[in-house]
Amino acid sequence: MAVYKILAFGIAKDIFGGRAIEIALDERATIENLRSALEDKYSKLKQLSSYMIAVNDEYADAANIISTHDEIAIIPPVSGG
Repeated sequence: MAVYKILAFGIAKDIFGGRAIEIALDERATIENLRSALEDKYSKLKQLSSYMIAVNDEYADAANIISTHDEIAIIPPVSGG
């Protein structure tokens, strides 16, 4: 198992209860593994119309493999006005 640090922005901070969390996943986990684990632990994430996961300042695809050294961030939907 490996521990990944996840940064939260916008409403994701409220859902996580802070600006960052740590989550344990298998080494060489994918973005899809991460999304599934986060939604299992923080079910309110499923209620968002959409959210993106960024790795090292770039949006990541579901199949991307993550490393514990990556900067991983949850980017919630942005509303304009």
